[in-house]
Amino acid sequence: MTRCVPPRLRQPAPEGLSQRWIETDFSGGVITSDGGVTLLGRVDERLDLTRRVAGCFTDYRRPELVVHEVETLVLQRLYGLALAYEDLNDHEDLRWDPALQAVAGRTAPRRGDCAPLAGKSTLNRLELAAAGRCDQKARKIVVNTRRLDELLVALCVEGFASEPEEVVLDLDATDIPLHGDQEERFFHGYYRRYCYMPLLFVIGHNPVLVRLRSAGRDAAAGVEEDLGWLLDRLREAWPSTRIILRTDSGFCREPILAACERRERVDYVIGVAKNRRLEREIATEMAAAVAEAHEQGQAARRFGEFRYATRKSWSRKRRVIGKAEALQPTAAGGAAKENHRFIVTSLPAETYPARELYEQLYCARGDAENRVKEHKLHLFSARCSSNLFGANTLRFYLSTFAMILFRGLREALHGTRLAVATADRIRLRLLKIGALVRISVRRVHLAMSSACPDQDLFHIAWVRLNPT
Repeated sequence: MTRCVPPRLRQPAPEGLSQRWIETDFSGGVITSDGGVTLLGRVDERLDLTRRVAGCFTDYRRPELVVHEVETLVLQRLYGLALAYEDLNDHEDLRWDPALQAVAGRTAPRRGDCAPLAGKSTLNRLELAAAGRCDQKARKIVVNTRRLDELLVALCVEGFASEPEEVVLDLDATDIPLHGDQEERFFHGYYRRYCYMPLLFVIGHNPVLVRLRSAGRDAAAGVEEDLGWLLDRLREAWPSTRIILRTDSGFCREPILAACERRERVDYVIGVAKNRRLEREIATEMAAAVAEAHEQGQAARRFGEFRYATRKSWSRKRRVIGKAEALQPTAAGGAAKENHRFIVTSLPAETYPARELYEQLYCARGDAENRVKEHKLHLFSARCSSNLFGANTLRFYLSTFAMILFRGLREALHGTRLAVATADRIRLRLLKIGALVRISVRRVHLAMSSACPDQDLFHIAWVRLNPT
């Protein structure tokens, strides 16, 4: 058959710079912008992630009528989020991507009137089904969120080669703005908008428990139940590990402190909201810091510690560390601004001195805040656009498991320049690579760009993820 020549868009060469015309057309063949999806496939294979997540679902559809299994639907959503396709509408085009089809093992449609991969409508049924029980007419796929919780803990434990001597369990809350009539939405006075207020428990780069919650409650309300469940699961896996809970003053509540104190080898270091009583306790240290700041012309800090209990809420006195910091004077003769900060801890002073505990242990929680940012912005957990709370909860879980794919990539990139890179940067450098796709009877060949600047890292990750 005659092959038509596509129309060419001709542009004259820049005057005085080149003698060649610039021509543009669409004759390049089958090309994908996601050539690095094969790396995701290697990570998925090593963690057995997609199959295990799909195992948390129950499919009540008639098997003889099923075109796209739950495992394929989960794979599409996880890989889509990892590749920055945050919306279900994106899968109307992504379902035809030959690279994703190849990695999913779906290079040919199972039925003549269907695409090899699922579109937005089928994926939407997966998410909406999570909002309630099985419905014989519509909702025939049901998820067990407790099994998802247990899988998150199992994946975290598997990320350690052996039982660690000590781990730090970070807890943080964040806000997810809402712009519709979603279930459980509530106006939050601090953020001045309608939002959700989810919780994330993280150990290093490993999310171990997530909760999507309404903003119409205190951030610390009910946390002790989830914390108790999580500590029990971690203790089953790590009988001798010391677990240190680290979080900010929003979670400095008696039930949370007591939940840690009741368990062996569980400690905490938690921020405390400042007040006049606390500030008086480190008045001497603050005076010394202010004097040094004026003398040296730069910020100075002192640390003090003492036993302290609130007048009503705490059941006992606890060790509190105060940071007395005088910021650099703004002008000659100007007063140094005072900055008070306080933490409460169950860790002993003999092995955890005040300054080292605050600067090296507590301040390191900033990396956990980076994980929350990555979860929201780079893996799109803030995309809670369904009006059903259950569907938004499932989306939140899916973003969490997509985050685990990047954890696996970071492990494969250990010792390289992308070892601690954000998910967004890893995606840009190693996943969003243009590739020419050639499909034959025996293979699918992805010919990636020869100009890719990170070919060395791609090869390193590929070899390290080799299951053999």
